[in-house]
Amino acid sequence: MPVQCVSNTTVGDRIDFTQAAEMSVNAVVHVMVSIENQAPAAVSRDPFFDFFFRDGREFRQPQPRMGSGSGVILSPDGYIVTNNHVVENADKITVTLNDKRTFDATLVGADPSTDLALLKIDATDLPTLAIGNSDELKVGEWVLAVGNPFNLTSTVTAGIVSAKARNINILSGDMKIESFIQTDAAVNPGNSGGALVNTSGQLVGINTAIASQTGSYSGYAFAIPVSIVSKVVSDLKQYGVVQRALLGVVINDINAEFAKSKNISLLEGVYVSEVNEQSGAKEAGIEKGDIITHANGVQVKSVAQLQEQIGRFRPGDKVKIQVNRNGQKKEFAVTLKNTMGDTGVVKQVGMTDLGATFAPVSEKQKREFGIPSGLVVEKVEKNGRFAQAGIPKGYIIVKVNNSYVNSVSDIEQIMKEVKQGRNNEQALFISGVNPSGKVVYYAVDLN
Repeated sequence: MPVQCVSNTTVGDRIDFTQAAEMSVNAVVHVMVSIENQAPAAVSRDPFFDFFFRDGREFRQPQPRMGSGSGVILSPDGYIVTNNHVVENADKITVTLNDKRTFDATLVGADPSTDLALLKIDATDLPTLAIGNSDELKVGEWVLAVGNPFNLTSTVTAGIVSAKARNINILSGDMKIESFIQTDAAVNPGNSGGALVNTSGQLVGINTAIASQTGSYSGYAFAIPVSIVSKVVSDLKQYGVVQRALLGVVINDINAEFAKSKNISLLEGVYVSEVNEQSGAKEAGIEKGDIITHANGVQVKSVAQLQEQIGRFRPGDKVKIQVNRNGQKKEFAVTLKNTMGDTGVVKQVGMTDLGATFAPVSEKQKREFGIPSGLVVEKVEKNGRFAQAGIPKGYIIVKVNNSYVNSVSDIEQIMKEVKQGRNNEQALFISGVNPSGKVVYYAVDLN
């Protein structure tokens, strides 16, 4: 991604936003999505005619649901970042540039844990935004929000950074990263995925959410720092999936009440309430009760700040972690691991034959649902075998043909045995649990 520096512009005693706005609007796009309804809609007709002939209903072809948001062009050859929630479950994605050209977009990859997604359009010589440094943002600094609220294209609003490293609990999952930049620049529905830029016209965040009781702007908006965006985009582009690096600890924020309950005097830092076995933290010597105060030389005062720092690394990277243990400072070199407990690259896994992609079940899900192993269905292709069988996204596969599965290779081996005639049935009989924990069974026809 290109980097350029433009100095702040002032007119008299005030900051002039015109240059930053002009640089931004051409690199921010309008993202429109279409989601097909799965079930036909029933429409009432003449009650007497329907009573005898149509049973009171006429079924018609369902109309697709439409949605929209914003995106930011990252490279001249058409890579665009947006929010995952803007394009999630979309059957068609269309991007309109500020010059009114329209392109069909493909989804390169998405990461619900950070609410980011990477799109690609077939274009060249596109305008881009310079990448800034979100770490250097200061509370009180002026920023611009650029996007397409309420389908009003190329809208620019201004405000200040009102806080950093905010965790507002809007993302789901046990590996979510929330360390938002809070701003009072006016952001509304449709701004999601748009740019937060500094007065030098540099991208410092991706606008994601608002704090509102009405659904419209009421004073506070939240953006993902570009420090996180750059890492996630790089991983999605290179691997198709984010390389999530883990310390291997369960952590808590420290407030006065928590400190009193644990009989600790330190109110800043992150409390280690559990250290996972065979984790990088365990191997390095971090213990339960330690208070993490620094990560790679950066002071961390909250869980959100620690997650933001660790989220910049990949499995196999070494990170210096400083802790306070019973009043003594200690430093550890921790080798970060992936979700599988090793330091290898995690590849996107899927099976063309079944029309689905999968991810390993997390340790939290194993504990929550009382299962020894499994695979989470991450994506279901519209016309694939899983879709035909009714298997939804989020379903956790525990057994296939009465054998426990823990990897795609396990399913491939079972399919091979079925196709070679070692099994009398030409089908996969799948048992597992849905996200609510209910046990559900499916049969997938392989004929």
